[in-house]
Amino acid sequence: MSKFWTPVVKRTDPYVPGEQLNDPDVIKLNTNENPYKPSPRVIEAITKTATGDMQKYPSPTADELREAIAEVNGVKKENVFVGNGSDEVLAFAFYAFFEEGKTLKFPAISYSFYPVYSKLFNIPFEAIPLQDDFTLRAEHYFDAEAGVIFPNPNAPTSIYWPLEEVKRVLEANPDVVVIVDEAYIDFAVGGESAVSLIDQYPNLLVIQTTSKSRALAGLRVGLAIGQPELIEGLVRIKDSFNSYTVDQLALAGATEAFRDTDYFEEKRQAVIATRIETVAALEERGFDVLPSGANFVFAKKDGVDVERLYEQLKAKKVLVRHFKDPLIANYLRISIGTDEQMDEFLKRLDEALV
Repeated sequence: MSKFWTPVVKRTDPYVPGEQLNDPDVIKLNTNENPYKPSPRVIEAITKTATGDMQKYPSPTADELREAIAEVNGVKKENVFVGNGSDEVLAFAFYAFFEEGKTLKFPAISYSFYPVYSKLFNIPFEAIPLQDDFTLRAEHYFDAEAGVIFPNPNAPTSIYWPLEEVKRVLEANPDVVVIVDEAYIDFAVGGESAVSLIDQYPNLLVIQTTSKSRALAGLRVGLAIGQPELIEGLVRIKDSFNSYTVDQLALAGATEAFRDTDYFEEKRQAVIATRIETVAALEERGFDVLPSGANFVFAKKDGVDVERLYEQLKAKKVLVRHFKDPLIANYLRISIGTDEQMDEFLKRLDEALV
């Protein structure tokens, strides 16, 4: 610990991402990336932009991208904010809407960036235990002092929470912001996005990403959708740090990712189909798999030391995710790859289980 660190640095406990091994032979099922390449239109747009006026700053308002996002979501450009990945958008939202010294509520088993931001911005928090089946209970999030945030579908459990329950939380917290973090919403079959509630609830902010269903984890574009006064709050925070958070290549690529709806739907359905097959294959092998609305599954097998299994799979060049938290330490989180990748995963899993 350096003597030059401020108290902010000293109290920070940084987020730890999944392993990134520089080995092309590794089957990487630990960071919930899309197994498919982005739309060819994305690559074409990026290539064209790279040969253009790169000496100029990108648009600080990202109007073209915001319009493309708005069209897909049935909202107006004024309802959309974009940033350098959803993690940055989340950070801006914490700073903009959750007041220092007031207690924030979020699930105890959830995205582990939430406590990181809470400590960074000096926001006390109540990490609320999940129910025995890993679902959330709306009443536990009523009357929040600073606000509420939760992923839907949740991470790492993969479970989707019905919008009727989300509405109950919104209605019980009319004077604070409720953030619904929808990184995986496009994989929730039958699960509707909370974007449909934006017009009804001025305290609702929905945050999404292009990293998962639009296969742009390497480009770093995140977004928020809410009523204009919330969007203005995010813009004020962004412009106080950096007016140009999204570069020209990212703006061009992400815009085409939203415009190419046919490619998006084709690859989304491919991931969902592979997930269904993977769940069935895991259950045939005696695994208990939570109902997934994401591009990953959360699974355990009675009598199996999953931490040891995780290490065995790693030795066989398959990366999955294991969490140390005792509440979920007997589960593995397994991202959904291509059919070929999942077949090879299952083959190596069988070898490890012998």
